[in-house]
Amino acid sequence: MKAYLLHPGRDFDFGAGLPVGHEELIQDLELATLLKAMAAGDKFLAEVAVKILLTSLDDPDVIRYRQRVLADCLAHPEVIRQMYAVAAGALEDKRHLWGGYGGSYQNASSNLSGAVSQLEAYVARLRQLRRIADDRAGTFGSEGLMALFATLQRELDDAYFEEISDHLRQLRFRAGVLISAELDRDNSGTGFVLRAPDQARRRWTERLGIGPRTAYSFTISPRDEAGGQILADLTSRGINLVANAAAQSADHIGSYFTMLRAELGFYVSCLNLADKLAAKGVPVAVPDPAPPSSLTFSCTDLRDTCLELASPGRVTGNDVQGAGKSLVIITGANSGGKSTFLRSVGVAQLMMQCGMFVAAASFSAGVCARVFTHFKRDEDPAMKGGKLDEELARMSAIVSHICPGALLLCNEPFASTNEAEGSEIGRQVFTALCRAGVKIVVVTHLFDLAESLYEKGVEGTLFMRAPRQAGAAAFRLMEGPPEPTAYGEDVYRRVFGESATAIAPASPRLGSRPRGESFG
Repeated sequence: MKAYLLHPGRDFDFGAGLPVGHEELIQDLELATLLKAMAAGDKFLAEVAVKILLTSLDDPDVIRYRQRVLADCLAHPEVIRQMYAVAAGALEDKRHLWGGYGGSYQNASSNLSGAVSQLEAYVARLRQLRRIADDRAGTFGSEGLMALFATLQRELDDAYFEEISDHLRQLRFRAGVLISAELDRDNSGTGFVLRAPDQARRRWTERLGIGPRTAYSFTISPRDEAGGQILADLTSRGINLVANAAAQSADHIGSYFTMLRAELGFYVSCLNLADKLAAKGVPVAVPDPAPPSSLTFSCTDLRDTCLELASPGRVTGNDVQGAGKSLVIITGANSGGKSTFLRSVGVAQLMMQCGMFVAAASFSAGVCARVFTHFKRDEDPAMKGGKLDEELARMSAIVSHICPGALLLCNEPFASTNEAEGSEIGRQVFTALCRAGVKIVVVTHLFDLAESLYEKGVEGTLFMRAPRQAGAAAFRLMEGPPEPTAYGEDVYRRVFGESATAIAPASPRLGSRPRGESFG
């Protein structure tokens, strides 16, 4: 049996490694907060969530397949949690049983006994799944869950349970083990065959000693240790094939429960996240994935999910219409929500591409091949190189792995050098990447960079800025040309007090300097 809850025709590959650069992605987008909410204290759910979240789908149809399964899960969370508990309980049963034997068995007899015990525990769990399928199958409408319940009802019918229960009773060999063998030329045993228990029954006349004998027997003395060992060896040779078959059957059913637990675990983690967002009144929407080749991007009231989870207050959302734009340049007021918006785009893209909902009233974007981030870092405490060296090294690593259709999110890149140099580096890097088919969203204070791109009217570029309203940041971005100021005076007054005087009027406006001049 297969679960097929994450893909319509195959299992999810939980053994695959995480993509290159996933550590930076988790750090820059603050995904640890999101993953913690999804796991809700369960280490296994945390492992499942990070694996699926960072392994993005590139097929809109598969994304919608997961979205429909998730919609069913959100509509009937108690059933999904119940099924997850059954799968997790089956694997916990296995740990308890194997733990009682020190994690391994010594011979065929103990192997068989352990495998039968494991199969008996699994059968009890399979009966629980069958009962859930019988009771609730009609309430689900997604292809994934409908197929799962149909498989459970078809494969785990009454005839199956009756047959497997009969086999397990026989494998306990409560009436003894019947083995046939032949004598080789040297009178050693050969051709050992395990016989059905029914063949060990003797006629009543023979048991009373008044009929012809069909078998002869002897009894080994309890003190005959050598004889007992020989008999045990003969028994092991007879039941070895059956023991191996039983162990393989237990492993097969165990692998089903392992996969079912993992795939259901992803949806349980989504339920955990949905509960936390609902408790805070955060809007959630089912995103609309567009084909990879499109330049679709639009959202209404898009929130930074991680900030919503970490902040006790209300988080401002953003509305963007960026269809046909491959480069988005964001400038404007300090602490105006630029970096928050940048993270919200990255988190929403990842959530969409693993089949989840997003924190927004609506969200639509083209499916990207990979998501890369290049955010500013603190000074290297080891002083092995300058900040610009470090920035360029990280950008070089990104370029070596990036591909057409990827999404690159940059937060104040190349700000560690003067404006003229940083702007020139940015122009060359971003122009080349856009030509290569990479979509880029950049937050920058480099007015020279933003202004030059705006004046050239580069096709496919969207300019946004964080405005200043009534002396404070509005936290809501708007479309508009770049401004030559980040309103640093607002930060100055916030730190030193509203009574602080304005910054010296002799300070020149950033936009009034000659092109190419830098502030050293």
